[in-house]
Amino acid sequence: MRKWIHIPHVEGLASRQAHADLPPGTVEREIGKDGFFGPATQMIHPRPPTGWTSWEGPLRPRAFDCMQLPSEAASTSPSPWAATDLLHNAHCRLRFWRLATNMDHLARNADGDELLFVHAGRGELYCDYGHLTIEAGDYLLLPRGTMWRLEVLEALQLLLIEASNGSYQLPDKGLVGEQAIFDPAMLDLPRIDEAFKAQAAQAGDSRVVIKRRNTLSTVTYPYNPLDALGWHGSLHPVRINVRDIRPLSSHRYHLPPSAHTTFVAPGFVVCTFAPRPFETDPGAIKVPFFHSNDDFDEVIFYHSGDFFSRDHIHPGMVTLHPAGFTHGPHPKALSRMHVQPKPMTDEYAVMIDAREAFDVGDAATAVEWAEYHQSWRQS
Repeated sequence: MRKWIHIPHVEGLASRQAHADLPPGTVEREIGKDGFFGPATQMIHPRPPTGWTSWEGPLRPRAFDCMQLPSEAASTSPSPWAATDLLHNAHCRLRFWRLATNMDHLARNADGDELLFVHAGRGELYCDYGHLTIEAGDYLLLPRGTMWRLEVLEALQLLLIEASNGSYQLPDKGLVGEQAIFDPAMLDLPRIDEAFKAQAAQAGDSRVVIKRRNTLSTVTYPYNPLDALGWHGSLHPVRINVRDIRPLSSHRYHLPPSAHTTFVAPGFVVCTFAPRPFETDPGAIKVPFFHSNDDFDEVIFYHSGDFFSRDHIHPGMVTLHPAGFTHGPHPKALSRMHVQPKPMTDEYAVMIDAREAFDVGDAATAVEWAEYHQSWRQS
């Protein structure tokens, strides 16, 4: 048994309610444990804690533009194993993949569950369990060991989030109930439909390219191994689109990102930012609060919309805020801390909070916005 040392206390000039009723002319900075799941303290400051003038060392916040990544060489067969490594640690690996033509082989990830987020395009998924059509905004969860391939209807761009040596689960939704955020009935499953049966009948050799310990092996069959006649059970791929996510909101209190958790895996969580009403209580702050997320690296992939807390960020970019420094809204967003010009946010983004530090891939460094750490400076 263990228990956090927990003695709530108010000292000096402070608000008794977090994220609301700040003393005039001040900003709030939260220091927390376990991301936003543990004990926390809200500090009150006379100026934004992001007002640095220079930065030396590797802890700086970083931003990468996936739209500037070069396309895979035409001579390389279209494969998820050719996707560009962005970030990785022992529990999570992020890759970005452009797919313009049908896969000519089956893929199988033996390193962990694979979560595909479709940033752009449309396609057909064929896997052990059947057939699904996918489109922009879809999360597609493929359990470890699933054989699958994609056919392209419109050129695809995908963020691949591997739960290395782990499995994805749904978060505990607690007091708000199992139907909050999204009802599990909204999850779509592959079907053994006519399209699946037609592809199963295709003649010829089939290659399965298997990734294990980030090394590839190829198994060749004289037939198509995606030939299941049926199945029953509780282990299977699922799909949900971000349009079907109904984020929690509070009109009197700005909820932390943990309220928007979509999937959990060992060592990290995946959250979804979707349009929601701004807080309407006059005393509630209406932007993300400054915070020192000292136990997690924070990554955001920006999918679409107007990213209200960030300046100079466009769809297809990735930001990395390493654990150990304070960050929060950019100056333009901070100027709207108490009054927003519109009633709702207009953004879709995927956030990954990881317990262990991420290593940055060389390809990501090549498309880095090197001055991102200066974007908090007042212009």
